[in-house]
Amino acid sequence: MYHTDEQAQALMAEAIDQMNQYYVDRGIFQGKFGYGTRPAVIVVDFALGWTDESYAGGTARLDSPVENTARLIAVARQKDIPIVYTTSPFRPEGADQPFKSAADESSKYREWDARAVEIDDRVAPSASDLVIEKENASAFFGTHLIGYLTQLKVDTVLITGCSTSACIRATATDAKSYRLKPVIVSDCVGDRSAAAHIFTLADIQARFADVVSLDDSLEYVESL
Repeated sequence: MYHTDEQAQALMAEAIDQMNQYYVDRGIFQGKFGYGTRPAVIVVDFALGWTDESYAGGTARLDSPVENTARLIAVARQKDIPIVYTTSPFRPEGADQPFKSAADESSKYREWDARAVEIDDRVAPSASDLVIEKENASAFFGTHLIGYLTQLKVDTVLITGCSTSACIRATATDAKSYRLKPVIVSDCVGDRSAAAHIFTLADIQARFADVVSLDDSLEYVESL
């Protein structure tokens, strides 16, 4: 069953209230992991296929998160904090499709091409940053990310990118599984669906990660 945006938002707000009240009544979840002392910034899939509306999977909803992430990256670089980027490999005729692809064909939009998996220039990586081509939603699954972070003695990951309800959630959940402190910077993540974005942040804050504002994360980074 499909709803209008107004109906969906009302249902979502009610569901979030019910979820939070359930947790409060039982005194479960809702806590904070806090920050550690050695963070890294993970920029998940801010590639043009997601940030450029000329592609079927692209959306202008990500403009603000991209620009906010650029602010966080600038401060992180000043503190020599590791920055990791993820994108997808470009396979025009790839037979292996582990999940539904943003490259679904549509005559209305630009054909999926090598440009689609290039990192958006607004948050372009530097030569010293790690760029990972991931095959699945999580930045950790099937990649060497945890080994890289362990080598650098990282204990906290500041997670930015898209999409909140998919790759951000999967990355945060895996980060917690590896006993890292997962921190999602709410102003630096986005989704094609506003409802999915808001509900996912509320749900994952309760159980799997901390969700903080950009200002809060900048204050933390600047204090290091």
